[in-house]
Amino acid sequence: MALDDISLTSGMKANLLELENVTNLMNRTQTRLSTGKAVNSPIDNPLNYFIAQSLTNRAANISTAKDNMSLGLQTISAANNGITAITSLVAAAQGVANSALAASSSDTTTITALAKQYNGLLAQIDNAATNSGFQGVNLLTGNNLTVNLGDNSTLTVTGVSANSTGLSLSTAPTDGTWQSSTTTSVANSLSQLGTALTTLQTDSQSLSANSNIVTIRQTFADNMISTLSTGSDDLTLADMNQESANMLALQTQQQLGIAALGIAAQAAQSVLKLI
Repeated sequence: MALDDISLTSGMKANLLELENVTNLMNRTQTRLSTGKAVNSPIDNPLNYFIAQSLTNRAANISTAKDNMSLGLQTISAANNGITAITSLVAAAQGVANSALAASSSDTTTITALAKQYNGLLAQIDNAATNSGFQGVNLLTGNNLTVNLGDNSTLTVTGVSANSTGLSLSTAPTDGTWQSSTTTSVANSLSQLGTALTTLQTDSQSLSANSNIVTIRQTFADNMISTLSTGSDDLTLADMNQESANMLALQTQQQLGIAALGIAAQAAQSVLKLI
């Protein structure tokens, strides 16, 4: 039997309509209490919903860029660690070369041993440069790094060649002629090492400057994410105290409505008793 086929008094119909309205409001309030948001869909408030969605999407994009910045910082840090190690190795090579320079030219055994030690340090420089990469990007072997800073902004960190070849360090002859060699003499080696130290210092300063830029942009990204999230929340979040009070009031209205419906039904029954 359809509802329209049932005869209800005007009072009962009014009470039923009021109960339906209260139920709808209770459902809406329950959704707000469970989600913590007053705007959960475009139906609630189209303007606020789409503005908040735009702010949230931008915050998500910046958060993704922030992750890329973190990886970029680690790559730069790995290169800086490599330069620090290579600088120490170059300094050690200087000590060996100075020892060879001070050795007697007739002591070819000592000079040969020092030359081998020197060449071993150059090999360690190569190893340090090769092992200074992070996630497949090595700034000390010529790889470039592009860091996404968010909002269509990027930073390109140019790689360098920090191995012995890139630093123009020649191996020492191991036949006892390191002192007397015309092309790879100890004096030449010391000159190459001095130039290498200057190059490494310049490279380290460049990496540190880029690292500082990325760190600043990370802080900026954190602040922007906070600002965007707060703006989105201001447009969508519900006042939980207000919604809790609303739920309590609606529950009271529902109970009163049910009681009123019962009274209306009793009134209808009283009319029937007069027949």
